[in-house]
Amino acid sequence: MGFALCIRRSASTLASVCGRVARAQAVSVIVNRSSLVPKTSLLRPFVSRGFPYSTATEPLKSDQTLLQVIDSEINDSFEADDHDADEETIDSSDFPFKIEDNPGHRTVKLTREYNGEQIKVEVSMPGLAMDENEDDVDDDEDGDGRLEKANESSIPLVVTVTKKSGLSLEFSCTAFPDEIVIDGLSVNRPEDSSQEQLTYYGPDFQELDENMRKSFHKFLETRGIKASATDFLYEYMMKKDSREYLLWLKKLKTFVQE
Repeated sequence: MGFALCIRRSASTLASVCGRVARAQAVSVIVNRSSLVPKTSLLRPFVSRGFPYSTATEPLKSDQTLLQVIDSEINDSFEADDHDADEETIDSSDFPFKIEDNPGHRTVKLTREYNGEQIKVEVSMPGLAMDENEDDVDDDEDGDGRLEKANESSIPLVVTVTKKSGLSLEFSCTAFPDEIVIDGLSVNRPEDSSQEQLTYYGPDFQELDENMRKSFHKFLETRGIKASATDFLYEYMMKKDSREYLLWLKKLKTFVQE
């Protein structure tokens, strides 16, 4: 009887072991079969749902619209200005300067020599001079005149008069239709360029003695910086502004087309 019980227990144990082995083999088969199924790339949804492939070969509509607007602006700008008209001339005695005008630059340089001095004038684009203290203009006795001057078109000028020694006098000016206003002046030496931030530029020009201010105006006038040339400079710089704008539009069009 004991022997039979032992046989039954052995058979039960063997069946249990066989059952575990069978289950393990089944799991292995399932795992192996799943490994044979092609895996979907995680990047595939992004590729398939991206932008249409046609945008890579066809110009964007927004670029086409931009080009049309630029072309229209170029035509309007060209028709608004008479680019074929001859440049205005002025008597050399009233305007004894040589004009250096480089396309693409915002400024024009005027140069001349006077009694051994080298005179250079940097002329900027015309602008509308606005008085920072417009609220105080009405309280001034000459308020109407100041307000009218504040709303006039003007041309910023930087005039540099250099002696043979290299010593120079620099004027910051504003040219109006009827006069040239000196905003400030400074004396510069060639060796001062390395210590520009420490340079003392002198007092405010309006704080100088009236006779000294008048003498400096006369100083510039004898060197060709006078109101009679203001109208010519204004017209010249307005035409330059139109030319530079047209050149900028053409560069912009070239960029969009590439």
